[in-house]
Amino acid sequence: MNPKRRLLFAVLPGLVAGSTFNVAGCAFATNEASSWASGGVAAIEIIDRATGEHLPAYTRGGERYVVGVPGHEYQLRIRNLSGARILAVGSVDGVNIVSGETASPTQSGYVLAPWSTLDVNGWRTSLSATAGFYFTQHDSSYAARTGRPDDVGVIGVAVFRERVKTVDLLSRRWSFSEPATPPSSAAGEPRERDAAKDNARLQQAPSALNEAQGRVDSAPAPEAKMARKSEPSLGTGYGRDETSYVTRTAFERATSSPAEVLSVRYDSRANLIAMGVLPQPRIIGRAPDPFPGSFVAPPSN
Repeated sequence: MNPKRRLLFAVLPGLVAGSTFNVAGCAFATNEASSWASGGVAAIEIIDRATGEHLPAYTRGGERYVVGVPGHEYQLRIRNLSGARILAVGSVDGVNIVSGETASPTQSGYVLAPWSTLDVNGWRTSLSATAGFYFTQHDSSYAARTGRPDDVGVIGVAVFRERVKTVDLLSRRWSFSEPATPPSSAAGEPRERDAAKDNARLQQAPSALNEAQGRVDSAPAPEAKMARKSEPSLGTGYGRDETSYVTRTAFERATSSPAEVLSVRYDSRANLIAMGVLPQPRIIGRAPDPFPGSFVAPPSN
């Protein structure tokens, strides 16, 4: 960022990450549109890193659920659907994924460039590393192990638009000699992407735009709250160290409350069936035959 331009923004902690995307490495499922929780400003989806599957999101009681497999690492994908920068404050199990604090929309998050996509693989431990997200039993989750077990089982992102100042618009209008510099990763090289496939998927995805309430709502749907689970709930563990570079940047929020809040809940398949989110599996086998034989035979004993 130009040092002169930087003075136009209030100092607010944030993180900007280089957008990473590999078209060849993405395998889109047949029902890929249902994997997104989409709002008007941003969209999120969960990807199983062990299988590469974009986890389908099942809707019940106004909430969206994905099936997690214990031991599998997962990735949170955040997509900026707007032509301006946004701040995405991420929460997993009620814990801020950048700072480790009990999550609040007022905290630090990731700044995404216009139309960009960010893959978050884990809890941020420094400007150069993360600890991987992975599905595990509730009591083994990072939140439970740090004394915060009440909100385990939900992933959320509070999205903020950036405030645009009049003086900033004027400077951009008349500054002909200084072309805009595209965002880049900490490694230095900007990465461009062809987002046609993602755009097509998002256009088909059902809207999950929430009113800005200033917090990530972690209250379960009434049906889910009353349902009995068949096994221990899932949470997110504090996994292996991975290299992931980001840099700090300034960002001034347009409003004190989020423009939207997106959330996805997760649990094991057995529990989602018990909660009524997923249908009971059909038993495949021989069906009763009303005429299996020709004559009546005496019982063997």
